[in-house]
Amino acid sequence: MNRILLGLLGFVLLVAGGSAIAVHLGRVPQMDRNAELLPGTALPPAWVLWVVAAAAVVVALVCLRWLVAQIPRRKVATWRWADEAGATRITTSTAAAPFAEEITAYPGVRKVEAVLTGPHTAPRLALVVRAHGDADLRGIRRRIDDEGLPRLREALGTADLQATVEFRMTASKADARAH
Repeated sequence: MNRILLGLLGFVLLVAGGSAIAVHLGRVPQMDRNAELLPGTALPPAWVLWVVAAAAVVVALVCLRWLVAQIPRRKVATWRWADEAGATRITTSTAAAPFAEEITAYPGVRKVEAVLTGPHTAPRLALVVRAHGDADLRGIRRRIDDEGLPRLREALGTADLQATVEFRMTASKADARAH
């Protein structure tokens, strides 16, 4: 919803700005480009207009940067280990999939998205756990910390796995059946 409203606001502002430029360039025959917007007012000094334009460009660039940051990125990396016996390669999505399946089997959990990032020597794990509304979030988090993460650390061969967990609530099982 947030992105839709931001996109709609951006579109409205883009249309308004384009309309103002079209009137200024004389492309709209019904509008006099030399007419005052508010009768009886004088134009501000030219430097004020330049400052306002520069500030608008800066705000637009900051907003555009923020909007681009909202686009989810799913970069799949390949980790490589080499030793005397040869080399092992594994994608981060392959490494995270069994862990996500394990967490999904916990009571109250509906779906889990797990993303491993960073190098295999210092990986980071981002979890999005979609749980039912009546789920025990503390219990789920405790099981992740006490059971799931130690097994994943052992499987990856690193004790430095940093993990963040985000919970998203959905309707409880009973509410979902009633609808």
